[in-house]
Amino acid sequence: MFGIGVDIEKICRFQNKTQNNDLHFLKTIFTDAELAYSFSDTKSAQHLCARFCAKEATIKALYSLGLKSIPLNEIEILNNNDGVPQLKIKNYENLKTKVSLSHTTEDAIAFILIEKT
Repeated sequence: MFGIGVDIEKICRFQNKTQNNDLHFLKTIFTDAELAYSFSDTKSAQHLCARFCAKEATIKALYSLGLKSIPLNEIEILNNNDGVPQLKIKNYENLKTKVSLSHTTEDAIAFILIEKT
């Protein structure tokens, strides 16, 4: 069985977010590793928004498989050594996942494919 999810968002939703002023809000969505990755670049809003899209798309894919939703910060999207985004879902380690992220200067999009064996 496969579940799919897609989400698109405006990057401006994450523009001007900082770890100093918005840490509580950011930690409800992102893991520490995602925040470190996103804020290591001057385009942090694009990285944050693309990962937010992936989390929303993951929840849609889980629902399509009949699996319950989980908090956004229990879904983690980090790049592997080759720069390819990888998806980890807490308490759903047995699922096979694929993730695709893309963004322009204005929008970010994510597509998620989950295989339930």
